[in-house]
Amino acid sequence: MFQVRLHGRGGQGVVTSAEMLSLASFTEGHYAQAFPSFGSERTGAPVVAFARINDQEIRLREPIMEPDAVLIQDRTLLESVPVFAGLKSDGYVLINSAQSPQDLGLEELVERLPAGHVVTLPATKYALERIGRPLPGAAMLAGFAALTGKLKLESIQQAFRTRYKGQVAEANALVAEDAYNFFTHIKSSL
Repeated sequence: MFQVRLHGRGGQGVVTSAEMLSLASFTEGHYAQAFPSFGSERTGAPVVAFARINDQEIRLREPIMEPDAVLIQDRTLLESVPVFAGLKSDGYVLINSAQSPQDLGLEELVERLPAGHVVTLPATKYALERIGRPLPGAAMLAGFAALTGKLKLESIQQAFRTRYKGQVAEANALVAEDAYNFFTHIKSSL
């Protein structure tokens, strides 16, 4: 079972991102589940959502304490929330930021995890360019797919096309493609 914990702030679409991750997993024939954990339900408050992907039925229902991957949609949470708590020793970290992990002060984490497992992605930039709003979910999920190899870009895009229609669906599909291509260029330069 592959477990993902998503961190962000209210209004950034963290819960929707977990749902889209689950839907993309279903598209590829996996079992999946997604659920939120709410504290203060207001815009800007820290929000956590969870997703699990497996090739067998998932019976667990509790929050993910030892994630295989952590997606952080708001880098300001690095200073205020224990976003890396319980992260597995071979885990993945994807942070929405134009700064490098080293510029964010994460040298120790980069050293602790396997090479290439701690990366940043300017997800909000892609969302603003294509959607006109700071909703980084599609970019973060495409980044997750490219980083881990757990899902295909097309599955992420299909999840957004299933949930949304028309321009909104296509804008999110383009955001996902932009983010996926960002990772393709990073991997080819390594």
